[in-house]
Amino acid sequence: MSVAPDVVTYNTILRTLCDSGKLKQAMEVLDRQLQRECYPDVITYTILIEATCKESGVGQAMKLLDEMRSKGCYPDVVTFNVLINGICKEGRLDEAIKFLNNMPSYGCQPNVVTHNIILRSMCSTGRWMDAERLLADMLSKGCSPSVVTFNILINFLCRRGLLGRAIDVLEKMPKHGCTPNSLSYNPLLHAFCKEKKMDRAIEYLEIMASRGCYPDIVTYNTLLTALCKDGKVDVAVEILNQLGSKGCSPVLITYNTVIDGLSKSGKSDCAVELFEEMCRKGLKPDTITYSSLLGGICREGRVDEAIEIFHDMEGSGVRPNAATYNAIMLGLCKAQQTGRAIDFLAYMIGNGCKPTEATYTILIEGIAFEGLAEEALELLNELCSKGFMKKSSAEKVAVK
Repeated sequence: MSVAPDVVTYNTILRTLCDSGKLKQAMEVLDRQLQRECYPDVITYTILIEATCKESGVGQAMKLLDEMRSKGCYPDVVTFNVLINGICKEGRLDEAIKFLNNMPSYGCQPNVVTHNIILRSMCSTGRWMDAERLLADMLSKGCSPSVVTFNILINFLCRRGLLGRAIDVLEKMPKHGCTPNSLSYNPLLHAFCKEKKMDRAIEYLEIMASRGCYPDIVTYNTLLTALCKDGKVDVAVEILNQLGSKGCSPVLITYNTVIDGLSKSGKSDCAVELFEEMCRKGLKPDTITYSSLLGGICREGRVDEAIEIFHDMEGSGVRPNAATYNAIMLGLCKAQQTGRAIDFLAYMIGNGCKPTEATYTILIEGIAFEGLAEEALELLNELCSKGFMKKSSAEKVAVK
């Protein structure tokens, strides 16, 4: 004897279909469900309304809401949240606010999630005054903000460069029973890095850890990138070395960032050591790793060593790109070995790597640097006439 599926079973099927973008099939399942007199509940309709908002828009979803009510099934706060989210995503914020205000007339009180949806939309459209009013209205109605509420505000303020106000919001969180998490601190750290206030970024990194909230690798990568750009590569190396003890394992982009910083600051030996450490830990270097490393070694005049590493790169199965070849050619030209650079260009083309304008610029400047200005100009004109270089780029090279 077979057992007829109940509403929970149907809801599971509908959720799976809707999550797979198969709304039409989901609606067909709903029709069969009704034919079998297994009546949908609020969860059923909420699943379908959410999928309809995504696929067909809020207008169609509202029709489903009307059908839901006509069958004696009344929406709950989750249903309204789904609709309000859909309205906000369509850019109709004022309509969403009206919907929020009308919810009590439908016998449903907005919750913190409802307010967060509206708040996020207000902040993303720059309506800060409205956001402040909404927050005050929330508190007056006894709807306590969540960590998400505060994170939305902090993120908005940081993007606007209002770091002082963002810090005020962060420090007020415990008074409302909310403990800041990594998503609370991350916007501040990103903003400090963007404004090159590295001391403040490191200060808040320490504050964060002292409060039992540990940064993730994304946060550390942002900080390391900013430190390297600011010329504080030694601090970056120190932080990288401490990651393991903080329970945060470096990933490829972490090493690439610091290797690039070391290479650009004339510390290629340290970059090579870090490269070797990375390989020992089982991380496979990519084209970016090698390009940074080779660029640094070539800038220090160690071209033969760079070429050796280049061939190791090929042997390990990592395919060089134009930037990798350009780094070697630049090193050869600076060492007044333009002949070898031209050979390397031929090798590059033979391996199916298309030269860039930068490739040709390096060679032309290399030829000119060796006292062959006329030959360099002739090559420049030829490349320009064949469309390998833009006229504007050629003029810049000619001026040099």
